[in-house]
Amino acid sequence: MTTPDITYQREAALTADEFLSVLARSTLGERRPVNDAERIAGMLANANLIVTARDGGKLIGVSRCVTDFTYCCYCSDLAVDRAYQGHGVGKTLLDATRRELHPKASLYLISAPAAVGFYEKIGMERNERCFGIVPANRFK
Repeated sequence: MTTPDITYQREAALTADEFLSVLARSTLGERRPVNDAERIAGMLANANLIVTARDGGKLIGVSRCVTDFTYCCYCSDLAVDRAYQGHGVGKTLLDATRRELHPKASLYLISAPAAVGFYEKIGMERNERCFGIVPANRFK
């Protein structure tokens, strides 16, 4: 696959429909509340850093983050359309996300089980000290 028309940019006004579409095409939708429009809208409205990948205008990837821009950034969603996976889109999205941050800011995310190898391959460090309180019904 050649992808000469892919552009990466920070976007402040990603629509819920586009976001839902890329979630469904990436498998990340399996672990997101895709049937709860209010939560999806809140996820977008309250993220303060969204970086997208578009191929000729079509949304093919998104990095949705919460950050202070100077010390740390939490990437809540890194979604890449399955048709574009394995072509550097996810890594480039994370690189573009990092360019929006202070050079000494840390970038964190929680990997889907099937994506652990990807994050290790691109040089991210595994952190065994992460903790969370996760509601059983979080995807509903």
